[in-house]
Amino acid sequence: MDTRGILKLKWWLPLLMVGLLACENSEEELRERVKKKMGVDEARQVETFFSQAGNVKAKLTSPLMYRYQDTPRVEFPEKLHVDFYNDSLQIESTLDALYGRYLDGQNKMFLRDSVIVIQKVKQDTLRCQELWWDQNQQKFYTDKPVRITKVDGTVLPGEGLEASQDFKSFKIIKPANAILPLGEDPFAAFDSTTTAAPDTTVTAPR
Repeated sequence: MDTRGILKLKWWLPLLMVGLLACENSEEELRERVKKKMGVDEARQVETFFSQAGNVKAKLTSPLMYRYQDTPRVEFPEKLHVDFYNDSLQIESTLDALYGRYLDGQNKMFLRDSVIVIQKVKQDTLRCQELWWDQNQQKFYTDKPVRITKVDGTVLPGEGLEASQDFKSFKIIKPANAILPLGEDPFAAFDSTTTAAPDTTVTAPR
């Protein structure tokens, strides 16, 4: 009786079982990945226009957008830029942030991490770590620390802010006593300088 075939079979059986287990694990991992993606629409190189009373008021661009089907929420996890227009479609102000979350039901956007708003005519510049944009009321607000840089380079620090969307008018809720010169790092004075992982329970403060 030739035992070479039996020995070869015994040698290949463990490898065959390992291969089958590996395939099974891969299928399970694949199903988990698909499951994670369910309910989330992904779009890249996004360009979105916001209008009010039939007039275009803003244009948002972002390299990546997630739209969640289970909740009326849209996320921009890889920075975003917004141009705000006047009635003549001229840019009045701009906004940049490293993270944004738009709440469809409220027409509000929560912005976080290195938020910058610039008034194009006066060149007033707002810097903060958290900011809300209310599309219906066309205004910005926050209860967090803010720094406003004037065109001459001086900085108005404070806590909390309300400002028009075109940033022609603003009010610091709790202004600091000092008027500071602009430092090398305009975000160094903020307590929250590290990027936190996006949560799913952000609630507008008003």
